[in-house]
Amino acid sequence: MTRTSSDTCTDDTGTEKYRDHRRWALVLAERERLLRLAKARLGRSADAEDCVQEAMIRAATFEALDESRVAALLTTITLRLCVDHQRGAQRDRRLAGRAHLLHRTDPDTGSEVEFRTCERAAGAWLLTQVPGLGRREREVLLARARGLSTAETATALAITYKSAESAFTRARSRLRSVYHEEMAR
Repeated sequence: MTRTSSDTCTDDTGTEKYRDHRRWALVLAERERLLRLAKARLGRSADAEDCVQEAMIRAATFEALDESRVAALLTTITLRLCVDHQRGAQRDRRLAGRAHLLHRTDPDTGSEVEFRTCERAAGAWLLTQVPGLGRREREVLLARARGLSTAETATALAITYKSAESAFTRARSRLRSVYHEEMAR
């Protein structure tokens, strides 16, 4: 079989096969040390084994492998895989926590009842602050609270859409400021 410069195939002498066997021998010689390193970082044997296997595959198949620096390369790859694994596990835990909060089926759990009670109290308190707004802001805010869209509010109050939108934004901003001032006390 002939070989072009871009081919990865070799002739029947098996020089590429010999190179692959030599690389795997170098990589496998580091396996136990890498397992200890990964177990120290991850704690779980299965996760450590996965990281070490991936590191060995990446190193053995790396085209530009410097065989005199296999140990350093494997250490770096293994440590980075461990960090990636830890980050993924942390992300999964955060997402699981969020998913748990989103999928609550029992509305009578203590924290859910407390949250709803506080939200209702905050809403009732904010309604007592509405008279302190300007006339236009108060009208627009109350119309929106009744469920009217910005366009419907503008039509009902005989003002432009932009005026209704601006008044609503100002009203929310003022109520938000009053709320934060109250909560800071």
